Amino acid sequence: MIGVAVLYLLLAPQASSAPGLGLQGPQGTLFGGVPAGEATPGPLPLSLSDAIDRALRRNLALVLAGEGVRSAQGVRKEALGDVLPHVSGRLSAVRQKLSLEAFGFTGFPGIEDPVVGPFNVFDSRLFVTEELDLKGLQKARAESERVEAARWTYQDTRELVVLVSGNLYLRTLAEQSRVEAARAEAETARALHKLAVDRKAAGVVPGVDVLRAEVELRSREQRVIAAETRWARAKLDLARAIGLPLGQEIQLTDSMPPPVFPPVTVEQSLAMAFAQRSDWKAAQARVRAAEAARQSARGEGLPGVTLGADYGAIGQTYSGARSTYTLAGAVRVPIFQGGLVAGKVLAADAALKSAQASLEDLRGRIDYDVRVAGLELRSAADRQAVAENAQTLAHEQLRQAQDRFAAGVANNVDVILAQEAVARAEEDLISSVYDHNLARATLGRAVGMAEEGFRQLVRGK
Repeated sequence: MIGVAVLYLLLAPQASSAPGLGLQGPQGTLFGGVPAGEATPGPLPLSLSDAIDRALRRNLALVLAGEGVRSAQGVRKEALGDVLPHVSGRLSAVRQKLSLEAFGFTGFPGIEDPVVGPFNVFDSRLFVTEELDLKGLQKARAESERVEAARWTYQDTRELVVLVSGNLYLRTLAEQSRVEAARAEAETARALHKLAVDRKAAGVVPGVDVLRAEVELRSREQRVIAAETRWARAKLDLARAIGLPLGQEIQLTDSMPPPVFPPVTVEQSLAMAFAQRSDWKAAQARVRAAEAARQSARGEGLPGVTLGADYGAIGQTYSGARSTYTLAGAVRVPIFQGGLVAGKVLAADAALKSAQASLEDLRGRIDYDVRVAGLELRSAADRQAVAENAQTLAHEQLRQAQDRFAAGVANNVDVILAQEAVARAEEDLISSVYDHNLARATLGRAVGMAEEGFRQLVRGK
């Protein structure tokens, strides 16, 4: 099935480009959810739009991406704290005695007792300090770019969540269609088995025809069981990814949308991708952050300026306090730091080169994603057209085989072979329709469509 291959092709790179998503196959965070609430009695009606809305609230990858944005904002505030002025206040009242002898004041005429006091000191003061250097300014800029990257990563994750939840909904619809097809094939096999039993009782056909019909019936019944199990599993996967309450039964209310081939060229798709894809914008922000981090590392070897000031009132009592102030400035000039700055610059430069390489790799990956999605879409559209024709022919073949068997001009070997052909044709049609819809959705992901437009694409609009 090409659909699953295309989906994982587009999702797998996100494990490296979006740190914290932890995508590792179906057990990754994009396929996990945060359950909320209590299960309702009876199946919950669930449309495709409802499934996407729930996923955008409860999908684990999106929850973690949101926390990643908050974490980046916190680090940025810490960095800003190093470059913005620090303001503090102090209010103190002291009553003390001092020993002049302890400070070396001894032998003075007229001073018999070296202990003076008690006396009071009241001081209220406001302090302002500011440190100006290239290191802090560039570090704050780097963290601002990382916040921007985190926001774009969050937006990219939203689109991935729409893709995953939409695909799981479509896959559940496909499994539901397989169950319906398997049940219909089992009913056909049951009817043919009854016909074989009746014709044997009439002495028209040998007993081997009955045995063949019964074997075919049992095979169809097994396929029904297998299809129902896959359908139930698909519903569980969907419920988990969108964060439904534990044990909640669901009933899908939308049908498989009729796929329509979008009239866009590869060149148009590539232009849209580089203009709109959130992971591309996030990678660009990470490069800018790495450039600022390298400048910050270099700034550690440059002089810095520290400014300080205080203003307040000091005296023996509150009412008798007099205003005083201090202004101070200092220049810090690094002379020798044992290779500390050189090491930090080297590490920051390596991080920048890595970010630039990742950006160029993403450029190639986007080009690859768009072209592969276009190929798969054209292939799925052609396969669907062939599958629809094959289904019509297979049903006609079965009808003619049944007529020949009923007329007594052939045994039921031809009927059983025709039933197998119908089963293959039904499976091919279900798979091709699902793959066609998923290919359209993955093309939307590849070109970086906006979230609402992406929803409409998944829904066949």
